[in-house]
Amino acid sequence: MKNLLVVCVGNICRSPVAAALLAADMPDCKVASAGIAAVVGKNVDPTAREVAEAAGVIIGEHVARQFTPEIGEQYDLILVLEAGHKREIERIAPQLSGRVMRLDRWTGDADIPDPYRRDRTVHEAVFQRIREATAAWAARLSRSGKG
Repeated sequence: MKNLLVVCVGNICRSPVAAALLAADMPDCKVASAGIAAVVGKNVDPTAREVAEAAGVIIGEHVARQFTPEIGEQYDLILVLEAGHKREIERIAPQLSGRVMRLDRWTGDADIPDPYRRDRTVHEAVFQRIREATAAWAARLSRSGKG
């Protein structure tokens, strides 16, 4: 799998951070993000960026975008932060259902909460969960690519 898309709600906190982590761990892959109710055109939430950058993660330029079936078709794997995101993608693009998995699949298979408009400690806790989940995906996908 060489093309990965991470999807959350607004595409300004969790998904751009997860995409940056995956891109750093998997430099040969195309990694991007989108939102099912994106704050279209906005940059990464300032607290989410600060927490990620304090941990050495380079977010770079980001412009939030709305998930569409056409965007989803471009990716081999679509990683979502919550079960509801998976249901929404499967509702609007049922042909993609086999490509959609939860980001936390290998590290608990639970929703990773939205830190938007929450304090820095919440952002830090969410960042740690995202970091663990993306590392698990990178390890798994790297192993599968060597078979």
